[in-house]
Amino acid sequence: MRTVRRGGEVPRVRGRSVLGRRAGSAALAVALATAAAACGGSGGAAAPTAEGGSVAAAHNAVRPWSRLTPLADPRAYQGPTTAKVSDADISPVTTTPHPVLPAEVVDHQGTKVTVRSTDRILALDLYGTLSATVYGLGLGPHLVGRDQSTGFPEAAKLPVVTGSTHQLNAEAILKLHPTVLVTDTTLGPWDVVLQMRSAGIPVVVVSAERGIGTVGSLVGEVAAALGVEPEGRLLAQRLDRQIAAERAQIAKVVPADPSRRPRIVFLYARGQAGVYYVFGKGSGADSLIDAVGGVDVATEAGIKGFSPLNAEALAKAEPDVILMMTLGLKSVGGVDGALRLPGVAETEAGKHRRIVDMSDYQVLSFGPLTAPVLDGLARALYAPGQDDAAKTATGAASATPTPTATATASAPAPATATGGAR
Repeated sequence: MRTVRRGGEVPRVRGRSVLGRRAGSAALAVALATAAAACGGSGGAAAPTAEGGSVAAAHNAVRPWSRLTPLADPRAYQGPTTAKVSDADISPVTTTPHPVLPAEVVDHQGTKVTVRSTDRILALDLYGTLSATVYGLGLGPHLVGRDQSTGFPEAAKLPVVTGSTHQLNAEAILKLHPTVLVTDTTLGPWDVVLQMRSAGIPVVVVSAERGIGTVGSLVGEVAAALGVEPEGRLLAQRLDRQIAAERAQIAKVVPADPSRRPRIVFLYARGQAGVYYVFGKGSGADSLIDAVGGVDVATEAGIKGFSPLNAEALAKAEPDVILMMTLGLKSVGGVDGALRLPGVAETEAGKHRRIVDMSDYQVLSFGPLTAPVLDGLARALYAPGQDDAAKTATGAASATPTPTATATASAPAPATATGGAR
């Protein structure tokens, strides 16, 4: 997105249609979720709950890393774990933002948009990233509604304008009289977005790409749309520092021997609808796995984007850990149900019941909560069960986690960033 100076020439930007050459990671996920619901399954989000639902618990007690004993061989650990964010609160960079309005931008699709008021903001996407970003910019008091996925506690009382299938509700949106709508291509139907424009609401479409490397740029797009670019720079810089600090901490507990680093596959599931996908290169999952020092076996196997679950391919990838969304794991019947999926039981992860789940609305959000997400996932991988942020997976059958190697790992070289979804 580019800011357009008033009275200046509008820069030419090549836009992308909703069904462009390659959809963003969240775009496919919402398509899968919606399709699952249409099939009568549990593809849509369940009602908001603290366990993987849209309103997360604000705090989960954790110990400092200095009091944890990292696994010497994370690949040998047995048993399921739930990864949780220790603190879901978002601290705004300022409580007194000063929007410079009207803000004129060319959005991600190449549409020139003029935003004249930020009094009543709607920021909607699949994972709640945009509302969280608006809150981080200091404009939280101006949010008038939220999507089903917005999970930070301060937004809990806002009215929801998307249904359990993550579809935009035109009537609910219009009833809130928004002065600006910031969204991306992860929610539909697109006719509703066009309807909002026809109703005179400024609609700014930002990038749907998600990854460690896109956090700052997404903040910049939202900030430009709302006329708070200085605040956007402050927030992006803060998030970059937090992510860098978290990755430096994680690097201290990742085994120095590359052969002992966990081999992870991200499995997307919506059980009743029979929807099962492996997320690979460019999906966002690759960026997340790399950031916590793991090996993304899907990318290693040459999977790009998203691929239907295949027993032979999964066995060939040899994952030690299967990473899932909490509601996705629940939809297949917990760990026991996951083991019945094609090929899962034959993997080392299946044999060890090594399934790590994390909130559907946090794990791939890539926004203000990215650093806490990395922390929670790293604890589940390298120090499972050692604080209250790592518990037996939701819906899992009784299993006794067996830390087969608990000696302190030697300090490794820092993990290398992938630069996010490409």
